[in-house]
Amino acid sequence: MKKYEIDTSENRQFMELLRNDLLSFGHGFASPEGGAYYLGDDGTPWTDRPRETWITCRMAHVYSMGELLGHKGSRQLADSAVKGLRGELHDDENGGWYAGICADGSVIPGKQCYAHAFVILAACSASLIKAAGADELLSEALDIYDRYFWNEEEGLAADTWNTDFTQLSDYRGINANMHTVEAFLAAADVLHDEKYRDRAGRIIGRVIKWAEDNSWRIPEHFTKEWKADLMLNRDKPDDPFKPFGATPGHGIEWARLISQYALSAHKDDKEKITEYTNAARNLYDRATADAWCADGAPGICYTTDWEGKPVVHDRMHWTLAEAINTSAVLYRITGISRYAADYAMFMKYLDESVVDHDNGSWFHQLDRNNHLKDTVWPGKSDLYHAVQATLIPYNENMGLSIAPALAL
Repeated sequence: MKKYEIDTSENRQFMELLRNDLLSFGHGFASPEGGAYYLGDDGTPWTDRPRETWITCRMAHVYSMGELLGHKGSRQLADSAVKGLRGELHDDENGGWYAGICADGSVIPGKQCYAHAFVILAACSASLIKAAGADELLSEALDIYDRYFWNEEEGLAADTWNTDFTQLSDYRGINANMHTVEAFLAAADVLHDEKYRDRAGRIIGRVIKWAEDNSWRIPEHFTKEWKADLMLNRDKPDDPFKPFGATPGHGIEWARLISQYALSAHKDDKEKITEYTNAARNLYDRATADAWCADGAPGICYTTDWEGKPVVHDRMHWTLAEAINTSAVLYRITGISRYAADYAMFMKYLDESVVDHDNGSWFHQLDRNNHLKDTVWPGKSDLYHAVQATLIPYNENMGLSIAPALAL
């Protein structure tokens, strides 16, 4: 059906319908102090859950894009999220941002690289719509990140500090570095400071080498010396942030970010673009070969072991969102029809299994038979991956981060 095929008017209309539904679904996230409530299955805010920094950042980013798209109410929602990041989620004593605030007002301890990378992304997007305090938020976010997370010598980021920034965890993680790449590319685009694009490239170079040496399955967890810990969480394989084994969705997401970096950092060097594109294709091809329909049903398995055998068969909505994005990007870069066919296949699966046509938004977790499951992601926490998946496939400036591209 043309509804699922890239570059058809039917697909563009379908994407617009999906995007409008998502943006309307999320209107209830804003707490009185600005921190984002976790959203339930029908969009009702779950006020008894913590208001987490990473979700608040994602909502600031999404509704900044909503404002750029003309979605009614977006500015107020973006302003609210920025207020939360400058207010209740900010650690005025030690600097930086708490992981979150519990319903009783207590602080979730620790300072996460993952969350701080999202503060950078949120502030970049909010600055494009001139949200109140966004420029100050971005300046502080980059300063804190430079001070505590970025390691110039290693060209990589640390992962977690204690709350007062006096003790750094020995764990090093690729997930936080992946979102650091996303944040640095956005900072480079918004501030026109190539230092951040160069840093993104340094991280990407390390990840490509690790992946290439591991059959294009990216090691996720490392020691403080950056030695891969391939057995971490073998006894807790479905951990939402540190799962055991390879995470195919991350391989797919890295492929998109690598492509974006190559097109922006090496736009006049076709040989370099080809080199990075080949790495992106290897990551995408390995991940989809390992995880798509791996157990006989459509969907991308959450994790595999190091031979590519599925470990956690659940389907997370974000992996599909990234597959939609990356298949489209690789099709546009290479012109290879297989990627367009993949895109249509993913869109059909999205429509038939992942979009909640009754309550709105997308189901966040399905089991191996594509039935709703809520062991890792109950409810519908945020809109970030899904909204981006309605925009990135039609971004004509693929070397630009999506919010700056919308602002042109």
